[in-house]
Amino acid sequence: MPNPSRSRAAALAVAAVLLTSWVSGCGGDSEDEDLTAQKLDWKECPAPSEAQGGGSAPSPLPGGTQWQCATLKVPLDWSDPKGDTIGLALIRARASGAPDRRIGSLVFNFGGPGGSGVASLPAFGQDYAALRTRYDLVSFDPRGVGRSAGVKCENDQQLDRFFQQDATPDDAAEQQELLRNTRTFNAACEKNSGRVLPHVRTTDAARDMDLMRQVLGDDKLHYFGISYGTELGGVYAHLFPKNVGRAVFDGVVDPTQNVEQGSLGQARGFQLALDNFAEDCVAKAEGCPIGDSPQDVKDRIAGLLKDLDSKPIPGVFPRRLTQTAATSGIAQSLYSKDFWEYLTEGLEQAYDGDGKVLMLLSDSMNGRSENGQYSNITPANISINCADDKPRYTADQVRSKLPEFRAASPLFGDYLAWGLVSCTDWAVPGAAEHPDVSAPGAAPILVVGNTGDPATPYEGARAMVNALGKGVGVELTYKGQGHGAYDSGNKCVQGAVNGYLLQGTVPSTGTVCS
Repeated sequence: MPNPSRSRAAALAVAAVLLTSWVSGCGGDSEDEDLTAQKLDWKECPAPSEAQGGGSAPSPLPGGTQWQCATLKVPLDWSDPKGDTIGLALIRARASGAPDRRIGSLVFNFGGPGGSGVASLPAFGQDYAALRTRYDLVSFDPRGVGRSAGVKCENDQQLDRFFQQDATPDDAAEQQELLRNTRTFNAACEKNSGRVLPHVRTTDAARDMDLMRQVLGDDKLHYFGISYGTELGGVYAHLFPKNVGRAVFDGVVDPTQNVEQGSLGQARGFQLALDNFAEDCVAKAEGCPIGDSPQDVKDRIAGLLKDLDSKPIPGVFPRRLTQTAATSGIAQSLYSKDFWEYLTEGLEQAYDGDGKVLMLLSDSMNGRSENGQYSNITPANISINCADDKPRYTADQVRSKLPEFRAASPLFGDYLAWGLVSCTDWAVPGAAEHPDVSAPGAAPILVVGNTGDPATPYEGARAMVNALGKGVGVELTYKGQGHGAYDSGNKCVQGAVNGYLLQGTVPSTGTVCS
């Protein structure tokens, strides 16, 4: 089961569609080639690949600016920079303002890990119109993702079965089945992508970004990281503190936590978001169709999930809505208040025996398009997490932790606790207990925390500020709902972020937006 910590932007991009290979491959030889001197061949962007999520080629921005795509050559193994290379897929939209006002490139990572930046940036390009006045907007598929040596594991039919499995086992037989399915999935990743798996760590991606900075022609990396993108940005700042330009972290991962602590924090975060959803529903003037009180709303959801455990209902034909699919669909809808109405509709229909909307939400979480094809967000997510995270958990350890997870969230506790076994039989050892983001000497980094964030709880922003070190992290608080803050449309948040990125004006630490 992938960790559901990813960007609000990426989550909305996939959900909106559902509800309304490698570029250059491995094997290139970079001996005697200076990769920092390579020239990017920018061309009109093709339609996203299946691994990137499919769909149509990106439409021009208002005013006619075309999206351009290119491939950046990077070492497969950064410990052997003269060895084989892979290609990273890049996308950009040129700055709209006067050339003499251009600052450089602003590189985005939208989270995951595993989200395709090449697919995500055009979906939200207009949201960053103010930033494009002085920057080229740039994003990329990190290594292991999409068209950048994308990790391949199981095929679409096998993934359908993988996501239908019981991810919250109730007895020994179900636990063994979950572990067996996990081993099968992990073995498929090793078989189909074994050469790449040791080289998809966040430290590798950070080194890729520094090469990208140089090839783009920038003295400093100007950066906008969302969700997991904040962890990637923190690791970059640790490795290259003197190369940090103007940087913003939004929807902040707590870099001090190991995978168990992070999952437990997510259990609390998603439970808080569910509590807020239930209270909002009941407070509506027209009434709440799924419960008479906040507790009634949550009790009815718990009852639905219990029933689905033994009696799935029709979902998207021919698949049925299982307990696991319903849980992931509910989690997906909590990424943004914009999708609470879909959760209400999906629950209302599910109580009447129709699981289609909740299954579409679940498909969005898992990267499944309406034609039954999966992006590689789940293989990439698991591959990067397992390469990064040192702990490996047994079923006995998970069982011992269930009471604490259930106390954190009666609804999501089991789901997130059992997700800890995802890396148990992984082929590559994990790198560390948690990332090192200490960055003494780096330029100020604006760190934006959202008090109602389900996927990266608010406390992570303060932890990131402290871990970056004195004089680096600058904390800004948004009292809102959903994952991340800038894309919420809050004028205070956007004003502070734009002021820093465009003018270099650092807001007062501790600024609060509501």
